[in-house]
Amino acid sequence: MRFEELPTPCYVVDEKLIVRNLEILNGVMQRTGAKIVLAQKAFSMTSMYPLIGKYLSGTTASGLYEARLGNEEMGKETHVFAPAYREDEIDEIVSICDHIIFNSFSQLEKFKSKALQGGRKIGLRINPECSTQDGHEIYDPCSPGSRFGVKREDFRPDLLDGVTGLHFHTLCQQNSDDLKTTLDAVEEKFGEWLSQMEWINFGGGHHITREDYDLATLESCIKRMQDKYGLEVYLEPGEAIALNAGYLVTSVLDLHKNGIDIAIMDTSATCHMPDVLEMPYRPPLFGSGESGEKEFTYRLGGQTCLTGDVIGDYSFDQPLKTGDRLVFGDMAIYTMVKTNTFNGMPLPAIAVQDRDGDCKVVRTFGYEDFKGRLA
Repeated sequence: MRFEELPTPCYVVDEKLIVRNLEILNGVMQRTGAKIVLAQKAFSMTSMYPLIGKYLSGTTASGLYEARLGNEEMGKETHVFAPAYREDEIDEIVSICDHIIFNSFSQLEKFKSKALQGGRKIGLRINPECSTQDGHEIYDPCSPGSRFGVKREDFRPDLLDGVTGLHFHTLCQQNSDDLKTTLDAVEEKFGEWLSQMEWINFGGGHHITREDYDLATLESCIKRMQDKYGLEVYLEPGEAIALNAGYLVTSVLDLHKNGIDIAIMDTSATCHMPDVLEMPYRPPLFGSGESGEKEFTYRLGGQTCLTGDVIGDYSFDQPLKTGDRLVFGDMAIYTMVKTNTFNGMPLPAIAVQDRDGDCKVVRTFGYEDFKGRLA
């Protein structure tokens, strides 16, 4: 079907734009020898995994279920990190994961022998205490009181036997200048142990496929670790794989007025784009402007009972009408993976737009998907 024939609400992932992103990432791999794996927490659309697997080295997971997903659906390298592992899951994690990264020395001591007996590579997450983010403490692993990683003052060199790699993840939607700053802090605090390692993982948050991203600085950071310490370098971006490569197609259900014109949509910030409220941010909407920029301004809201279920205020050249279709951009990342069915809101369908512009719905959801989450 064509784009305009899709049901609403519907996520649409543009295959051509995914390939563009993958080619950029693969170019970094080819020029540097680094390995890049997909962070599934941002994008877990398994129908795209065969395509992604042609360009990247594998997947990384935040727990057992994501690890299973990457192992079963892509079947290449499978990495995992969790703040703590469950005893009733560790055996299965060891059976399917190539790299197992521990968050603390206590977790390392508890599960190291099992990981080594399984022939797995063991890593330790470090906290370089280097915050480079601006105003988003909720996404800053180096913020005070963070759960993530071992600080220099708590480091235990006597427990490093069997550990072959160090992992840090401090970025969120950032450029490579922040990676360079972080790498300086890593060397300052943990440099004396890097030469004992075989690999280092730069974590995620690298916006490598963004137009203004500085690839040269990224590649110099990679080469620095390779040349100075002989380390194999891993990166695990999530957003970069599907950045600006997806849409959310929605319809206007009703128009309302309460001091401002309001459009009630068949989608929901709360249920279908929760980062709008959590981050917060204003998602791009094709054909619209800022509030007051164009002649007709509307507040776009969802169907749920939450008063704050508001996507944002947008302006248009023409007044909206019931049945109008609106298309939000950059809706492949942190959307499908975070959806929920609060208030019994139906989940959006999922579609792929191929390189010829044809669309195919690959998944739909109904009442049983809502009911099945409850007891």
